[in-house]
Amino acid sequence: MTKEEIIAAKIRELKSFSGSHSPSIETVLQLIPEIEMKIDACFLSNPYATELFLNNLQEQIISKGHLRKMLEYYPPQNRDIGKFIQTFTNISAENIFVGNGAIEIIQAILHQFAERNVAVPIPTFSSYYEFLRQDCVLHTYLLSKDNDMALDLYKYTQFISDRKVDTAIIINPSNPTAEYITQQNIIDFLDNNKHLKNIILDISFVHFAYENEQYDYINYEQLIYQYPNLILVKSMSKDFGIAGVRAGYAIMSADRVTTLLDNGYLWNSSGMAAYFFKLLSQKSFQVDYEVIRKKYIAEARMFYESLKANKSVQVLPSKSNFALVELPSHINSFDFTIEMLTKYHIYVRDCSDKIGLKGNYVRIASRSEAENEKIVSALSLITNSF
Repeated sequence: MTKEEIIAAKIRELKSFSGSHSPSIETVLQLIPEIEMKIDACFLSNPYATELFLNNLQEQIISKGHLRKMLEYYPPQNRDIGKFIQTFTNISAENIFVGNGAIEIIQAILHQFAERNVAVPIPTFSSYYEFLRQDCVLHTYLLSKDNDMALDLYKYTQFISDRKVDTAIIINPSNPTAEYITQQNIIDFLDNNKHLKNIILDISFVHFAYENEQYDYINYEQLIYQYPNLILVKSMSKDFGIAGVRAGYAIMSADRVTTLLDNGYLWNSSGMAAYFFKLLSQKSFQVDYEVIRKKYIAEARMFYESLKANKSVQVLPSKSNFALVELPSHINSFDFTIEMLTKYHIYVRDCSDKIGLKGNYVRIASRSEAENEKIVSALSLITNSF
């Protein structure tokens, strides 16, 4: 076997143990040391925000000798961390549930609040159907390739009504399609579905979306006061590039938060996660982050246009920090990811395991401007060589 074939076989084996998610970079590099990975275009994050967090961590914690306290002391309890989040969301802490990453939140709300019939557009983030209780019925709404995988909210509402759904899920911007639904269209959907027990709106990628040329942040948080059946889910991993910290939160009615807290989650956040939320509550950090957020969006837009310029592939519309790319029929998506990794040291997401997504698709994340240039160049070289 060639070196490329050996790596491909090992990655297939790792993937078989990771379910519908990609194996972590740390696991891949530890178990396949022959891989030289220079660019991670699988993880969907803002690399500039990671640097901003690390700089503050060094200045406020490490250089001042506070790291021992962070490790040795119990972190604040769930409701106390919610008070940090209150300062930058302008949402009362009683409406905030803090999670050990969005994954924990998704499982908690589905297990506690979904009744019987749950609607999920597919393809989507797999946890939204994998974490359903066994007594729930999953109703999958298949997105159409002919419509660029866009979610038609009018048809989705009809689908929900026909199947007597009690819980409807929307990810906005979506993953893996990167489609963004305007805030007004989301509001119209909420108005038309007030009878539902739960509408779960995942806004983990909303910091990368925009509705004007200034890339101003689109605030969905205040909607929970107008729509009591709305639950917002927010991961911190994407916009702040801190997946290892495991930080996320949900915004919902106060009684729902109380229900979750009465069933555990007292100390479900680490000291590092608590520090992150405290840092995020600081005005100076918010100002610095807003600058790099807009810088990153601008670069992601240029990256997207560069991907579209490659006429050998089909790039779906995107208003997030990644693009879903359909390869030509003669290029297998897994083979493509192996060649990107072994020849160009770039890790991208093979989407062949995504339910509801038929074809040779890969998901490619925007990184720094210099890294993006290398990704675009490698994509061009591979598609021209097959």
